[in-house]
This record gives sequence, C-alpha cells and structure tokens, in this order.
Amino acid sequence: MEALRLILRYIHLIGFALLLGGATVQYLKGRFRINPAMLWGAVLTLLTGIGLSAPLRDGGEPDPAKLVTKLVLALLIFVMVFFSRKREAVNRGHFLAIIGLTLVNAAVAVFWR
Repeated sequence: MEALRLILRYIHLIGFALLLGGATVQYLKGRFRINPAMLWGAVLTLLTGIGLSAPLRDGGEPDPAKLVTKLVLALLIFVMVFFSRKREAVNRGHFLAIIGLTLVNAAVAVFWR
C-alpha cells in the first residue's frame, strides 16, 4: 500500500507541475489561453488527489476538513480549466484565478497539519 501511495503522490506532483507550468508559459507569452498541459494537470491533480484521500496508511487518517478544502479547490480549478479550454482566449482575471487557486491548493497541502 505504501508503494501505491507514493506512486499516487508522484503523479499528483506531476499534475501540479503541468498545471502551474502550463499556466506560467501562457502568462509569460502574454496570451491567456488554456493549453493541453493545464487541462491534463487539472485532471491528474483531481483524480490522484481523490485517490490519495483514501486511508491507505495504517492508523494515520487525513484530516477531513483539509480533504474537503482541497477537493473544493481542485474542483474549482478543474471546472475553470475544463469549461474554458476551447476558447481562443480567457480574460486575465479568470486566468490569474486559476494560478492563484492552484497556489492556494498547494499551500493548503504543505502548511495545514
């Protein structure tokens, strides 16, 4: 079970990197568009996050409030990315909200103990 948890965590981090990296590339280009890396990152992060929320370790169950917070943030990010993926461009506020929510979700994971 430990190996499965580590693999899920690794894929979860790859999804985060795809999402934030894809957004950074678009932001630096000055073109606010949802690229495939952002979409795949949002999908991987959401799915592996759900998998990581299962109690795969002996004794230490995750805090339910933290899990709900992260799930809500991940769902918001996914919805914002998925439904605007086919637009030629999204507005700046929408795009920055995706980046901000991604960073907040990572902060919740790191700092909420």
